[in-house]
Amino acid sequence: MLTINIICIGKLKEAYWRAAVEEYSKRMKPLCKLNIIELGEERIGDAPSAADIQRTVTAESERILQKIGKGDYVIAMCVEGKNISSEELSARLESISMTHSTVDLIIGGSWGLSDELKNRSDFKLSMGKMTFPHQLCRVMLLEQLYRAFQIGKGTKYHK
Repeated sequence: MLTINIICIGKLKEAYWRAAVEEYSKRMKPLCKLNIIELGEERIGDAPSAADIQRTVTAESERILQKIGKGDYVIAMCVEGKNISSEELSARLESISMTHSTVDLIIGGSWGLSDELKNRSDFKLSMGKMTFPHQLCRVMLLEQLYRAFQIGKGTKYHK
């Protein structure tokens, strides 16, 4: 069974985001081993300088890198990533499962991911050109993972 780690910066503050994550986590139990690893956000002032932002991105990315296993397949969620369909995500996960036992999906903080972390990734995935709150991205990612597994099983969930 494939292990999926969602490694993300920040905790879900609102109950409705937590409820949505719990629902998709429950649905995914028979499909994969799912771990959601929340790492703390770096504190940054209201008017951060470019150096402050760079320090934040570096610190958060270093903590993420520490959670990635040596043989894990890493997918970085980033705006410059590739847009793919749900069917393509399903096929990619199926293909990855043939060579890897663990997939790490990375959701960075508000300021993004470091180049080092992006370079460590095996694939860069984008949810589109629009900007979404990181909490919503986590829910959207879980729904798409669930959908991808359902496509792979040939169920009616994906219409």
